[in-house]
Amino acid sequence: MGQTNITSWRDFVFLGFSGSGELQHLLFALFLSLYLVTLTSNVFIIMAIWLDSHLHTPMYLFLVFLSFSETCYTLGILPRMLFGLAMGDQAISYVGCAAQLFFSASWACTNCFLLAAMGFDRYVAICAPLHYASRMNPTLCAQLVVTSFLIGYLFGLGMTLVIFHLSFCSSHEIQHFFCDTPPVLSLACGDTGLSELGILILSLLVLLVSFFFITISYAYILAAILKIPSAEGQKKAFSICASHLTVVIIHYGCASFMYLRPKASYSLERDQLIAMTYTVVTPLLNPIVYSLRNRAVQTALRNAFRGRLLGKR
Repeated sequence: MGQTNITSWRDFVFLGFSGSGELQHLLFALFLSLYLVTLTSNVFIIMAIWLDSHLHTPMYLFLVFLSFSETCYTLGILPRMLFGLAMGDQAISYVGCAAQLFFSASWACTNCFLLAAMGFDRYVAICAPLHYASRMNPTLCAQLVVTSFLIGYLFGLGMTLVIFHLSFCSSHEIQHFFCDTPPVLSLACGDTGLSELGILILSLLVLLVSFFFITISYAYILAAILKIPSAEGQKKAFSICASHLTVVIIHYGCASFMYLRPKASYSLERDQLIAMTYTVVTPLLNPIVYSLRNRAVQTALRNAFRGRLLGKR
């Protein structure tokens, strides 16, 4: 009896790891290790910044919320994937699938606009350092964070409504390891042209609008850096943006490849590899990039560990 016969018409079945056979337990151990490292790293960064009063600045405020958003994003995907690998139960309910798509889309969109806010923060820090404190005031920072989360919620809601108002065919086998937009849309019956157009428009609005603000910020930053007379000064200014720029390239590269292309170009193996990058690798890279390239975060982490060890003694 196939997997589709043991589930009701209200269920979907993940087939992303169906061909891995005996490797599933090895994959479980690998992904569990990566997930625990990701979760621990992001939590440590949040705690270190929270405990160090010297880091209570807009730049690190945005980093805290980015770490929080990345943590929530992985919570919506990886625990369910790990459960399926460990227990062999790859079924997910219709409502569960819709909820997973909503939360993953919401947090992914929130990350885009948090990165845009961080780009604006870097622009003010480099191009108008004397006015940094007055411009990046607590009220503006709070508005940028709240707006990022609100846009993320609306985007997730829009994507979910566009996809789940469709009727699905008799086969509810999702060729993926979570309810992502392309594989779920591929199960829809009838003409999905309008839905594909709606998804493309929503994705373009999120990716292009947020990336536009990042591009404008870095255009001004680059112009300001080129005006610095010394090479050492230019290097120091660029190092301020290096971590953020690295995360932006990885994040937007994966997101653009997945969502800004027609349905006909979907490929199971390639899409799963890209999805694995932005669901497992990218959330892990964020704390690594920011901690390895930022001395202030490194110091805060060492102080947090040292304080914890002294506390135990």
